[in-house]
Amino acid sequence: MTHGHDHAPANYDKAFAVGIALNFSYVLVGAVFGVLAHSLALLADAGHNLTDVLSLLLAWGASRLSQMQPTKRYTYGLRSSSILASLINAIILLIAIGAIAWEALRRLNQPEEIQGGIVMAVAAFGVVINGATALLFVKGRESDINIKGAFLHMAADAGVSLGVVVAGFAISRTGLYWIDPVTSLVIVAIIAIGTWGLLRDSTCLALQAVPPGIDANTVKEYLATLPDVVGVHDLHIWPMSTTETALTAHLEMPNANAGDKFLHDVCQHLHDEFKIEHCTIQIEQNAEACSLAPEQNV
Repeated sequence: MTHGHDHAPANYDKAFAVGIALNFSYVLVGAVFGVLAHSLALLADAGHNLTDVLSLLLAWGASRLSQMQPTKRYTYGLRSSSILASLINAIILLIAIGAIAWEALRRLNQPEEIQGGIVMAVAAFGVVINGATALLFVKGRESDINIKGAFLHMAADAGVSLGVVVAGFAISRTGLYWIDPVTSLVIVAIIAIGTWGLLRDSTCLALQAVPPGIDANTVKEYLATLPDVVGVHDLHIWPMSTTETALTAHLEMPNANAGDKFLHDVCQHLHDEFKIEHCTIQIEQNAEACSLAPEQNV
């Protein structure tokens, strides 16, 4: 029996649109003044915000695609597009920070004169832009992991821009231009740490690993302790998207005649306790007749 719940995502179209507009404005300002001030840290921050624009566009597109109705070919709709979006975002970020790190290492050997005042002013603008964008997603961060990801990403970017402000101040006070490429490498390290986690998690989701926060053994123990259940096999738990989880399982119940209420209650508990939205439970009186009963069979 398949059981589902109403889990339509909240509409964040306006938040995405405003966030993209704000970040793209900072990309233009940061790029122009980064060139004028000869600041790689400023260009790195602007480049990172360009990846933010791409990330928000991908997340927005995936959010819209995930709401499309199922078709005869795509029977679950396009929910998994959000997983692909997160994987592409991670790859884009890795390419971007690689380019920034290469240029930063070059400038460590050949420091260029930096206008610290311009760096401070533009980076301060970035703090405001990234902070304002984070606030657009603050309301939904508790209920939607995608929105939470957007919120944390933009909040972290505000912190990175603040670091560039500090670097600009240090340069204007000391005249040590090597501070700029060193700051760029620090920014690269911060982004790399977050990107690695995003790449790891999105790859696991793409490979249909059990989503974080769900213990498959605990789920199996719950099913095994249900009344009249003597065995559980062919248990699978996988992500349908970055916010929805599906489960299939065979329950061996030789001495019971499980009806709709039993199945409904089981699926409701799986939803409430483990946040599993789509459950398909198969009842079997004789597990030996099932070719999927052996653990090694999938």
